[in-house]
Amino acid sequence: MNVAVCVKQIPDPAAPQALDPGTNTLVREGKLILDDSDAYGVEMGLQLAEQAGGGEVTLVSMAPGGETSGLRTALAMGAAKAILVSDDALKGSDALATAKVLAKALERAQPDLIIAATESTDGYTGTTPVQVAQILGMPSVTFAKKVSVAEGKVKVERQTETGYDEVECPLPAVVTVTAGVVEPRYPSFKGIMAAKSKPVDQLTVADLGIDVGQVGQSGARQEVTDVADAEARASGEIVVDDGDAYEKVIAFLEQLKLV
Repeated sequence: MNVAVCVKQIPDPAAPQALDPGTNTLVREGKLILDDSDAYGVEMGLQLAEQAGGGEVTLVSMAPGGETSGLRTALAMGAAKAILVSDDALKGSDALATAKVLAKALERAQPDLIIAATESTDGYTGTTPVQVAQILGMPSVTFAKKVSVAEGKVKVERQTETGYDEVECPLPAVVTVTAGVVEPRYPSFKGIMAAKSKPVDQLTVADLGIDVGQVGQSGARQEVTDVADAEARASGEIVVDDGDAYEKVIAFLEQLKLV
């Protein structure tokens, strides 16, 4: 079974971040790392391919400057190859434009199953994977806490607030996985060395046959108009128990309409 995993390469969250003053978007320059949330998708893909008794995992990513550092991490985990779309014309692309680019790249991979994280840790839109599914005309299942494949179908336990739903749909399909769906493996030294020679097919917007007017800042349908610091967390209320603390706690919960 061939699995494609959408992975995002992001600026290291531990390093100082900067915003483009013209667009209020995150500056993505220099070395980028694999988004932690995507490590779960890569591991899930590897396990499903192994359980199927054959096939491979292909990574699909979009990043500036031909950056492959994050991809090499996922390749070191065991993915066979990667497709990277890198083009200056993509700067400022919104979620929909990103989905259009990824969908075109995924068509080249021709996967039986597409896996993605529920959302990236630097954007948090949570919309790109389902947009990819819509563009490709595939069913999508989100928030998967468990995934299995058999007889041309994918079966998912979908996380909900009250437990989980069991969802089944035919392949090919798009599945988004939650953190903890599996435990990502650590790349071995052998895997790290092997990743250096694994193929990364680098493409441009023109290679994908996409009109540049549909991507980048000019094609974006959403705009970040303002960015402000989060409000400082206010100090909490201290309740001293003089024998009636429970009444104060109840009154507080009633104020919040929790009881």
